[in-house]
Amino acid sequence: MNSEHLQSPNAFPTDSASTSSAARPKKWPDALRRQPRWIKYSVLSATGLLIAVGGVAGYQALIGPPAETAIEQGSILPVEAIEVESVSSYQVPRTYTGEIVALRSSELGFERGGELIQVMAEEGQRVSTGQTLARLDIRNLETQRLQVEAQKAQAIARLTELQSGARAEDIAAAEAEVRDLEQQLILQETQEQRREYLYERGAIAREQLDEFAYGANSLQAKLDQSRSRLAELQNGTRFEQIDAQNATVSQLDAQLKDIDVNISKSTIAAPFDGIVAERRADEGTVIGTGQAVIELVEAAAPEARIGVPASVVNQMQLGTSETIRINDQPYSAEVTAILPEVDQSTRTQTVVLELDSTAIGAIEPGQTARLTIEETIQADGFWLPRSALTQGIRGLWTCYVVVPANEYRELAGDGTFVEESDTTNEETLAQNDYLVVEPRSVEIIQQQTTGDGPNTSTRVLVRGTLEPGDQVVTNGVHRLVPRQRVTAGLSE
Repeated sequence: MNSEHLQSPNAFPTDSASTSSAARPKKWPDALRRQPRWIKYSVLSATGLLIAVGGVAGYQALIGPPAETAIEQGSILPVEAIEVESVSSYQVPRTYTGEIVALRSSELGFERGGELIQVMAEEGQRVSTGQTLARLDIRNLETQRLQVEAQKAQAIARLTELQSGARAEDIAAAEAEVRDLEQQLILQETQEQRREYLYERGAIAREQLDEFAYGANSLQAKLDQSRSRLAELQNGTRFEQIDAQNATVSQLDAQLKDIDVNISKSTIAAPFDGIVAERRADEGTVIGTGQAVIELVEAAAPEARIGVPASVVNQMQLGTSETIRINDQPYSAEVTAILPEVDQSTRTQTVVLELDSTAIGAIEPGQTARLTIEETIQADGFWLPRSALTQGIRGLWTCYVVVPANEYRELAGDGTFVEESDTTNEETLAQNDYLVVEPRSVEIIQQQTTGDGPNTSTRVLVRGTLEPGDQVVTNGVHRLVPRQRVTAGLSE
């Protein structure tokens, strides 16, 4: 065919060089270069336009038809939706920190030194107040006590004698002694008179007369003494003597009490209900004064003291049960007191919580305790699952509401709805037998996460263009576009 066309008389005349296939391509550039500049640029522009059109066509073939086209072609997506309800407030957990107050922990020892002869408590053993835990050797104290008791008995006997007064036999003996001295004095005076007579006659010397005179005076003194003693016996014991003897008995009583105190100091008794935490000495050890033998920790329910703002304290009541966490472990505690003073640095009041007895032994004084309280905040909004939102514009978020096709409203760029036109598309009104999704712009107020591990779920409190009763798509919103045709199933 080509050969016939070349042999046609209407064909352009060519020489042998021009008809060769090898020489023809070399002449096209020369011909193009001989054309005007505007023709060259026109050819290039046409070529670029053809390439661009081809690229667009290829991209459309790759990504498929637009959403509107998909809707027109009848693609329907199944979605799950929830019917939202408005709320006027929400709860926010606030955590406040305090500490476990120091439990009573005592290192028990003796107030006196001695040999430890008995330890009656083992580590971990529960003991009650007043229970004996250890003893020292007290044999020397017991001996001293017996000695003082004998002295006291002697003093009491003497006191009884003084209180009873003299016996009749003693008084009779004293009276006889007085009569005897009286007779001796009479005899002495008679003999003195005779000696005076003899002295006057010169029969005796003056010395003999003086001897009888002094003898009479001596007997007179003894008689006076005997009479005084007799009067004392007859009058009874003086009250001063009784008081003095009473003081002697009291002094001996005090010595006995001092020995009893030392004996009591030789015994360790539990000062409170508790648990023996450590036993530090065994029998046979010579203990010094104040040396610790047993460590005792109180077994009563511990307390936590936590600072709480005054606004939150007003919501708490005495006797209510709260949950506090210590080392990530929850413990039940009862509010036993709310101290009235406000801390000037933290502006909080101290709440005292008594822990359950199950916490005994599991916690230590000074540990950190955390109290979580639900605080009510007034705010209007709607709770949605986090999966119902997608990132919007200008800091807002977008959710999709399922509506009939004829109730669809266009969303403007500022998050508000475009005002409806006065003209109504009758064809659109006729398409009210299917559902579409309508975007709504919302703002997140609060986010809450519940559960642990794979059971974790997040919900958000939003406000915006939602209305009570709207059916909001809960998941798969990344597949949706405005006016997407859907079938909705309500979930709880």
